[in-house]
Amino acid sequence: MISPADMVLFATVVREGSFTRAARQLGITKQTISERISKLEEQLGVRLLERTTRRLRVTGAGATYSDRCAAIAAQIDEANSEVQQQEAEPVGLLRVSSPMLYGRRYLAPVVAEFLGRYPKARVELVLADRRINLIEEGLDLAIHMGTLDDSSLVARKLGEGPVFFVASPGFLAKHGTPNARELQASRCIGFSAFETWRVEGLKVRIDPVLTVNDLEVACEAAIAGVGIACVPALLCRDAVRDGRLKVLFGPKPAMLRAAHVVYPSRLNLPTKVRLFVETLATRVAPMLPLHARARRRNS
Repeated sequence: MISPADMVLFATVVREGSFTRAARQLGITKQTISERISKLEEQLGVRLLERTTRRLRVTGAGATYSDRCAAIAAQIDEANSEVQQQEAEPVGLLRVSSPMLYGRRYLAPVVAEFLGRYPKARVELVLADRRINLIEEGLDLAIHMGTLDDSSLVARKLGEGPVFFVASPGFLAKHGTPNARELQASRCIGFSAFETWRVEGLKVRIDPVLTVNDLEVACEAAIAGVGIACVPALLCRDAVRDGRLKVLFGPKPAMLRAAHVVYPSRLNLPTKVRLFVETLATRVAPMLPLHARARRRNS
């Protein structure tokens, strides 16, 4: 079977009028061009070029064949340009996963900006508070909070979100403000039947009076006076500012939870993924407070 690449090569040789100029244009050696032209002539069973030490002449059959090859080369260039132009703008569906809280608080403006800028794109948000397998679930990228545990993924850090221990003034007036060692006996709001909190260098195992699977519910329960909760600054900041919640154990966060965007590979990264990640980093990083900024606001 004759290679289309050899047909394009032949059209280039005819257009340039010499092996030397064609070799320079294609970035290969004159010897390679000569060998490929000879092979093409052998496959066709037709003499395409008459070669001398001083000049190169196209045969009649070669001239006809060159016109056809030049047309094919032009179509190939057009096809390449067309697909590159399409890939320069995101097209089609982008599937994004995020924890529910992060998705509700941060992703709406990111998606709005992305879709407004790239109208040929579509976005599907999958909000779930669980570990996501990008490949198995057919996702393009995911927002991940906390420690990364899959080294096969490419990760870009967006920032760090501080987490605080909080309780309502009414709860503290009724039950007192505990120290770290007293926390185990306190009324707490947790996310499992038994869990361990790290407070002032101590590991404290709590038995929650209320167990929930949603951070916003935990924060609202703390505001209502149910108990002590451990929640992100983005949830409790307003309540701390207006006095509905108080930060316990000093202004230092209980922990800093890193936020990353992860995706399968940098190799041949689709334009829609690359541009969404760029939009995400630009919009989200300023909104995701760093440690020092959060401490000033919550102290």
